[in-house]
Amino acid sequence: MGIGAVSDELLGTFVPIAVYWLYSGLYVALDGVGRLDGYRLHTREEAATKNIVSKAAVVRGVLLQQVFQVAVSLTLFAVIGDESGTGQKQPPALVIALQFIAAMVVMDTWQYFMHRYMHINKFLYKHIHSKHHTLVVPYSFGALYNHPLEGLILDTIGGALSFLVSGMTPRTSIFFFSFATIKTVDDHCGLWLPGNILQALFSNNSAYHDIHHQLYGTKYNFSQPFFVMWDKILGTYMPYSIEQRKGGGVESKPAKLD
Repeated sequence: MGIGAVSDELLGTFVPIAVYWLYSGLYVALDGVGRLDGYRLHTREEAATKNIVSKAAVVRGVLLQQVFQVAVSLTLFAVIGDESGTGQKQPPALVIALQFIAAMVVMDTWQYFMHRYMHINKFLYKHIHSKHHTLVVPYSFGALYNHPLEGLILDTIGGALSFLVSGMTPRTSIFFFSFATIKTVDDHCGLWLPGNILQALFSNNSAYHDIHHQLYGTKYNFSQPFFVMWDKILGTYMPYSIEQRKGGGVESKPAKLD
């Protein structure tokens, strides 16, 4: 079952990828609006000097990860697919809402512990996870810039577990993974925008994740992409405040540092 001639499985695989580039493209467009510099978490000069990887390399890295993502997704749907071709019936709205919440918790739990371990294990950090941290100043389309192995473990396998444990249908997965993609891109956008509903509703947001990308924050704020519960439970939460930066703009200032 699908929408028109396209199956839900194919939509669930490719729509989130399209959403990634469309939503990050929106932030690229906003980056050209000079008056929004007052909402940047880092100056343009910092972005130019601190990020040691080119944007072209970032695009290539993200596309490579998405190739793996597509392969795993199509394989998963092929294994669990309904051979009758009728597809799964959508459950009531309340059940779908509960599945969304369950998937969010599963994804957060998986990503917290895998992400934290990649910082604890010096070999994994040096050879795998440090690639993502070459973006000291995060930006939208760099959200999924990772070593391919990290992308497979954290994002692709984490997404598959969220789908399987929650019991959602392929049609529901279209919306869940599109939402998760929007949230991940937003967390790396590098802006603190008034009226941004995601930044208002979620404590885990662009300012929170920016702390983790700085040298002083690499042992804190591992949680992603939705909640901060595991950081708070396990003592890796670094509170912060949004303050005006000298020379213009804003900054996420950690409360634990003077």
